[in-house]
Amino acid sequence: MNESVPVVEMTDIAIGFPGVKALDGVNFRLFQGEVHALMGENGAGKSTLIKALTGVYTIDSGTMTVLGERKQFPTPAASQAAGISTVYQEVNLCPNLTVEENVLLGREPRRRGSIDWKGVRSRTREVLAELHLDHVDPGSLLSSHSIAVQQLIAIARSVEINAKVLILDEPTSSLDADEVNQLFRVIRDLRERGVAILFVSHFLEQVYEISDRMTVLRNGKLVGEYMTRDLSRMNLISKMIGKELEALAELDHAPARTRARTGSGVTPFLEASGIGRKGSVSDVNLSIYPGEVVGLAGLLGAGRTEIARLIFGADKADEGSIKIKGVGQKVRSPRAAIDKRIGFCSEDRKEEGLIGDLSVRDNLVLAMQASKGWARRVPRRIQDELVAEYIATLDIRPANPDALIRNLSGGNQQKVLLARWLVTSPELLILDEPTRGIDIGAKTQIQKLVNSLATEGMSILFISSELEEVLRLSDRVAVIKDRKMVAEIKNDDVSVEDVMTVIAGGTQ
Repeated sequence: MNESVPVVEMTDIAIGFPGVKALDGVNFRLFQGEVHALMGENGAGKSTLIKALTGVYTIDSGTMTVLGERKQFPTPAASQAAGISTVYQEVNLCPNLTVEENVLLGREPRRRGSIDWKGVRSRTREVLAELHLDHVDPGSLLSSHSIAVQQLIAIARSVEINAKVLILDEPTSSLDADEVNQLFRVIRDLRERGVAILFVSHFLEQVYEISDRMTVLRNGKLVGEYMTRDLSRMNLISKMIGKELEALAELDHAPARTRARTGSGVTPFLEASGIGRKGSVSDVNLSIYPGEVVGLAGLLGAGRTEIARLIFGADKADEGSIKIKGVGQKVRSPRAAIDKRIGFCSEDRKEEGLIGDLSVRDNLVLAMQASKGWARRVPRRIQDELVAEYIATLDIRPANPDALIRNLSGGNQQKVLLARWLVTSPELLILDEPTRGIDIGAKTQIQKLVNSLATEGMSILFISSELEEVLRLSDRVAVIKDRKMVAEIKNDDVSVEDVMTVIAGGTQ
């Protein structure tokens, strides 16, 4: 690391929104050839700081320098022109274009007034080779590749424009272990070339594996800057949450509750027999009882979300049958599922869950309004009572029902999405990656809520890429592999290694 002159230095940065002080006197430094982790709970100000650096937000006060030159970025284009490039959790490229078109979009070499496609391909191959992506066909559609490869292609675009600063915002949230290793190899290569890398992640082990330095924010203020090797995980979490480590201790222990009664003589809320969809999943047999949490475990792409979507009617099953409370049912649409008291929190809250231009109130009552029909509006008094209740119950911040949902942190957006379905009083709640990309405090709150809902008798189907979390919360675990359900495990002292053995094709 070169610590002589920061590539980026932000001093006494302040940004406010109506009713919210997002950043309050924050300092931040980023040096050449380092990986710098930006840490903090959801709502701490991480996204706001990044948006200030990338020209999405204008700072209210404070100064910012890039390579020693004072800057104020009025637009993202101005930030990019200064050598700052960002790769987001949701890949910000054009899936309908080819790899080479994405890598060189807007900067294609030209010959006699036309795009030199031979030159485009040659340059793309060079850039991909630098990132160990020689196997990727430059002429293939971006959408034909996994999310992991798409993210690496987004990084390739940054390399091609010779970015001095690379911001990676939750780049590993959708990746499996091998894909994370591939990404980290690329990050290390870029660090060796002198690129300054800002890394944002809620996976602490990954932060400690890849970062050299970290800056911690809390409630929009700077807690401190630390060398990663000098700050223990316990101290980091304490600085992030601003209190002792009760939250961490709670995450280390499975919740205590009376387990649901299952088996002979007890009717499951939902019983799926041999359900499947051509090209998606097949022959899934799954029962979920009142008061029971059933976890779906499997590698990314194994078919977990596909099963959830079949049960909710978002996709139509073309084989098998479903019973609800012992009675055969046709769940052909989400509206039909809602009518059967089933709720579904999608893993993709941005595209399938929330409407960014609506308020917290509007997003929260959306499912209830849909179930009543748009001609029968939910009275404003009822809306206000429900919204106030769930803002308090789930500790949604800011506690402003009129705040636009897009201005909330990821963890608070997730709480609003949960509240939307709780308002409908579901008897089965499907949670697909409900804690992905959120901080330890919000994660603890959501896990407590899942436990409490099951204790009160709700049936819950719980999906998470973190096997520890699945085992912590579930009564039974259904193991999904290669788009099929390959095992069902009763969660009595089952370890992550036990589940991984099943996934790998062994016996438990």
